[in-house]
Amino acid sequence: MNIRSLLGAAVCFGFTLGCVTGCKPRGEAPPSGGAGGETVSLSYSIFFPPTHVQCITATNWAGEIEKRSGGRIKITVYPAGSLTKADMCYEGVVKGVSDIGMSCFAYTRGRFPFLEGLDLPLGYPDGATATRLANEMIAKYKPQELNDVHVLYVHAHGPGVLASKKPVRSLADLKGLKVRATGLSAKIVEALGGTAVAMSQPETYEALQKGVVDATLCPIETLKGWKQGEVVQYIVPSPATGYTTVMFVVMNKAKWEKLPGDLQKILTDVSREWVTKHGAAWDEADREGKAFVTELKREFIELPADEKQRWQAAVAPIIDEYISKAKEKGLPGDALINDLRGGIAAAAKGAK
Repeated sequence: MNIRSLLGAAVCFGFTLGCVTGCKPRGEAPPSGGAGGETVSLSYSIFFPPTHVQCITATNWAGEIEKRSGGRIKITVYPAGSLTKADMCYEGVVKGVSDIGMSCFAYTRGRFPFLEGLDLPLGYPDGATATRLANEMIAKYKPQELNDVHVLYVHAHGPGVLASKKPVRSLADLKGLKVRATGLSAKIVEALGGTAVAMSQPETYEALQKGVVDATLCPIETLKGWKQGEVVQYIVPSPATGYTTVMFVVMNKAKWEKLPGDLQKILTDVSREWVTKHGAAWDEADREGKAFVTELKREFIELPADEKQRWQAAVAPIIDEYISKAKEKGLPGDALINDLRGGIAAAAKGAK
C-alpha cells in the first residue's frame, strides 16, 4: 500500500479512534477504564503529525487493538506532540500523562546509555532491517534502562543522509556547517567537522527556513514527511551517515499491569505484527521522500570512494567511544555492536 492509500485509510480511522488534531484541549487525556469487562480507555501521545506515515501506521495499530478486543480497549491518539512534546513523551508515559507514547530515545540524550548503541552509524541498509534488529536487541538484552515502562515495540528509520542548503562535496565543506542533529547523530556531525544543533523534527523546517541551521542529518523520508525538502537544496548519502534513530512505543507500567491477561495478549500480539508494518512504512516513505526531492529538482551529491572512506574513518571513533563508555558502566556495548554488525551483514548478503 502506498502512502496516499494509507492517508485515505487514516481519515476513516481518525473519526473512529479520535485521532486528535486540535479538537481536544492540550494536555487533557481521556479517563481510563476499569478492570474486568469494562472498556479500557487509553491515551496515546505521538510526536509525528497526523499526516505522517508513522502516525497513520500507529493509528491503524490502535484500530486493530480495538477490533481484536471487541471494543474493550479504546485508544485515543494525540498526534503532533499535542499531549506531550517529543522530548517529554517518555517521561510523560512514566508519570501517566499519557498511557502510551511514541517518540525517539535520542531526544533524551544520556538517559538510555545502552540503547544509544542502536543509533550508531553502522551502515543500516533500510528501515525494515533497522526496525527488526532494534526489536531483536531489546528482546535479547532486556536493558534495565527501560524498566520504568512496558515496551510494546520499537521501530527505526532507514539510513541517514545529509540534507543541506549549501553544497557539501568533501569534509572541508562540512567544517563549521550548522547541522540539526539529535542524540548520537550529533556526534556524527561533530566528528565530520560540523557544528551540531540539537532539535527535534517538528522544529527543523523553520530552523532551516530561517537559517538557524544550514543542514540536517535525517532519513530521506523526512524531506517529504516533514516537508523539509522544500527548504534544502542538496542531499548527500554516505555510509558514514548510515545511522538510524530508534523510536519507542511504550506503555505506563502500572496501567499495563492492571490489564487482564487477555487484553495484554492482544496488545502484545498486534505490536509484534506491527514491527514489520512500521519497517515497511519507513522504506516506502524513503522511496517517496527521494521521489519528492527529485521532483523538486534537488541535487544528489555522490561522494567519490576515497571521500566516503575519509568520512567513515572520521566517525569510527564514535563507535569505539560508545563501547568504551558502555564497558565502564558494566553494559555489554561490545556485544551489542557485534550483534548489530552481524545482523546488518546478514541483511546485506540476503539482499544480493
